[in-house]
Amino acid sequence: MASGHIVIVDGESFLAKDIRELLRQEARYLQVKLASGQSGETLLTEQDGEPTVQRPLDEDLMLDAAAVVFTSEREAVARARELANRLQVKPVFIDLTHAAEDDPQARLVAPRALPEEFRELPSAPVYVLPHPAAIVLAVFLRRLHRRFPIRKAVVLVFEPASERGKRGVDELQQQTINLLSFRALPEKVFDAQLTFNLLARYGRSAPEKLEDIECRLERQLATLLAFPPATPMPSLRLIQAPVFHGHSISAWVEFDEYPGVHWLEKALEGDYIEVRTDKHEPPTNVGVAGQPGLTVGVIERDRNDARAGWFWIVADNHRVVAENTVELLRRLLPAPEANG
Repeated sequence: MASGHIVIVDGESFLAKDIRELLRQEARYLQVKLASGQSGETLLTEQDGEPTVQRPLDEDLMLDAAAVVFTSEREAVARARELANRLQVKPVFIDLTHAAEDDPQARLVAPRALPEEFRELPSAPVYVLPHPAAIVLAVFLRRLHRRFPIRKAVVLVFEPASERGKRGVDELQQQTINLLSFRALPEKVFDAQLTFNLLARYGRSAPEKLEDIECRLERQLATLLAFPPATPMPSLRLIQAPVFHGHSISAWVEFDEYPGVHWLEKALEGDYIEVRTDKHEPPTNVGVAGQPGLTVGVIERDRNDARAGWFWIVADNHRVVAENTVELLRRLLPAPEANG
């Protein structure tokens, strides 16, 4: 692996901005260059408070790069791999778009979601980061199962518009404005009315099917939960919510024996999980914007099943992926003092 800079493709995407902010806080030793994911597109942007040109990803940008991070444009991954084949020393690719998920050489990784004994990175030319809800659920279910064995679980994941990138956020915003102005709604992303609505499926002409995203989330969560000690896989539904940012998850969990709310709170609290007791306000997706990890609250016993309980989980979707991306970069490219 080269020991040079890292390249962030689509450096102005929501996710890229979170990654850049975390890199400034936790890995300032890594030199960052920005690239456009669109072929032939040059953008004027800013980096560290200074104006900079974001030019299309090319061989020059990848020359001596240690890693290339893809944040939003799936097509950019294939183009970059073709360019990398011309280089003597190829950078590691970190795919946050899931475009390379089916590549047999790619490895699905989420450093914060794996047991400590399995956090040593497998060697691979491409690393794929899971859907943020898969990371959140893997951390939550594994933490619970370690203390109180889970019999089965059912989860509803409420997907924010920002998971479809800037296009999804813009469309939800414009739909809201147009609906209140009695104008036609834009439907290029969701092909359906999302504003003031919940969607179990997108319209037929949507560029990506919600059921495909749901299946991807399920596959990736199953992979994360399969690491020993294996944790039971929940039944899962993905619902598109009319919110801009942040995942909300309603989880029903049945145990061998229900331990009580107090002991469930104790089992969950710790690194990467904040627990809100009934003495605090319930967590919301808006309230956790920019916050690390996940927050769990409204833990209650199921009134119709004495062995089961309900949980409300929220997390900043982009922050979760950014944290795992930066942790991955720090392990692949440790600070200079760590090498000595």
